[in-house]
Amino acid sequence: MRNLCETLGTTPAGGASVRGRDNGAVRSYRFAKGHGTENDFVVLPDEDGAVHCDLSAERVRALCDRRAGIGGDGVLRAVQVLYGRLSGDEEIDAAIAGANWFMDYRNADGSLSEMCGNGIRVFARYLFDEGLESSPMWIQTRDGIKEVRVDGEAVTVDMGVPEVGGHSDVTVGEAVWSARRVSTGNPHAVAFVDDLAEAGPLTEEPGYDREVYPEGVNVEFVARVADGHVAMRVHERGSGETRSCGTGACAVMVATALADGRGPGTSYTVDVPGGRLRIEWTPEGRVLMTGPAVMVAYGETAL
Repeated sequence: MRNLCETLGTTPAGGASVRGRDNGAVRSYRFAKGHGTENDFVVLPDEDGAVHCDLSAERVRALCDRRAGIGGDGVLRAVQVLYGRLSGDEEIDAAIAGANWFMDYRNADGSLSEMCGNGIRVFARYLFDEGLESSPMWIQTRDGIKEVRVDGEAVTVDMGVPEVGGHSDVTVGEAVWSARRVSTGNPHAVAFVDDLAEAGPLTEEPGYDREVYPEGVNVEFVARVADGHVAMRVHERGSGETRSCGTGACAVMVATALADGRGPGTSYTVDVPGGRLRIEWTPEGRVLMTGPAVMVAYGETAL
């Protein structure tokens, strides 16, 4: 049976057909641009599955290029459940039961990621502003279904129950830190420092144990500001140092609470270079992340 990509004459990401072409002309797509605490994303509405057919790693990199493209830390493909089943994307077909939308997130280098905390706030803001969803809404991700609430400028995401592991080392140059392993949809290594400048420019990926993190890891450096208040920097796998990381802020909050002898039933303020997030670890053990999400541009692209 022919899927939609075959009908359109293209192949899904990774295939050999020329992407973005239709009868010799470049096929263009609508896009939106938004950010959550300056972690910015290109949103690609995909009503009929056609974007999926053309969304190669090469195209993601072109879209995220800050000089030759739109610019962003990643791409969010907005897949409506009904049309997701028409796209021929078996991963989405298996995952979307129970939610109206699937957030197909790609890092700036074109690689897939399980979850994006700032990204899902931007994704929800886009759906809410366009009248496609009301609050609360439920969005499917590669890390399961997330409940999201929009309240004015603030967007709150139920990130689920974190997974906490032991410690392993991370390195930047000759410097070595012990980092706590925390998964909040994505894997994180959280290291405490006296000053955020200790991590250096973070132009290169920090070193870490590849056996502990076979799929790569986001590395957070954390400095205390006051009781219940920390600041962080992050190097994200596939994107480099970013202005913010939502799943990372959640991991930082959990690691800090544990280091402080606390646990569920607490909340922290987490400052990131791009703003501020409020993270609550509920008595039931779930992590709630609250922060802004802003749409800044809409247009059409043939990249």
